[in-house]
Amino acid sequence: MNNNTARPLAAFRRRTLLACLGAALALPGLAHAQSPAPAASPVAAQMYTLRDFGSLEEQFAAVERAGIASVELVGDQGIEAEEMNALLAEHELSVSSSHVPLDDLRHDLDDVVDFHRAVGNDTLVIPYLAEEARPDSAEGWRVLGEEIGGLASRLAEDDMRLAYHNHDFEMRTFDDRTALEILMQAAGPEVLAEIDLAWVARGGLDPADYLANFEGRLFAVHAKDNAPAGTAEDERGFAIPGQGVLDWGEILPAAREAGVEVYILEHDQPRDAQAVMTEGHRFLDEALAALHRE
Repeated sequence: MNNNTARPLAAFRRRTLLACLGAALALPGLAHAQSPAPAASPVAAQMYTLRDFGSLEEQFAAVERAGIASVELVGDQGIEAEEMNALLAEHELSVSSSHVPLDDLRHDLDDVVDFHRAVGNDTLVIPYLAEEARPDSAEGWRVLGEEIGGLASRLAEDDMRLAYHNHDFEMRTFDDRTALEILMQAAGPEVLAEIDLAWVARGGLDPADYLANFEGRLFAVHAKDNAPAGTAEDERGFAIPGQGVLDWGEILPAAREAGVEVYILEHDQPRDAQAVMTEGHRFLDEALAALHRE
């Protein structure tokens, strides 16, 4: 992908900075460190991970217990902005971004913008395409990319950003380019990437190598892992970051090099969602602090 024309990204609201630094310094073995965890790489929790963890208040409490200070919402989570703000304040959380279906952006853009501006969120992410909505040709992905680029331009008028989140089906190639690369090139530099590392690997590509395609446009990575083949079948084969087979020693430097803004913890079908948040956050804090000291 040609990124030479990418414009500088709008400054990310690093609302989680102090909490991330404090959490990193509080970890065993890190109190003596001379440098804090990298300010450019905060950690957030994707609320889809906690969808079966009781009420939204209980879900936010789980995030707070894990020491995470920011959340990526699933739409409006079924509540009004006033209630959302009260819950966020109660658990000392901010919103890094939100997953919003493409059809909502097509048909209810004004309402989507109003809600997210009210809760302090400036980044929307297209999370998934249903099977019938997935193009089956390079031209189809190009056309979809152009449409998404148009939506991003409209959102920019309201000082909001748009990103696209992948699964494995966007790793399909057309003349040596993945569907995601085709989409992103057609969409233009206003559309950012939210790269799901585990799904890239399931699509047959190396996540660390693949991140280089989005240098200067990498809003976030979804930080989750793949369990060894034939294990964790009740969790769809996913694992907590650092407890699976992905090479984080290669991935984290590559993400930093590509300009990642936020690492978002996610697990598609967790047996223990609290463990995903707590152990995943601990792993990322330790790994990012070590990377920062290099």
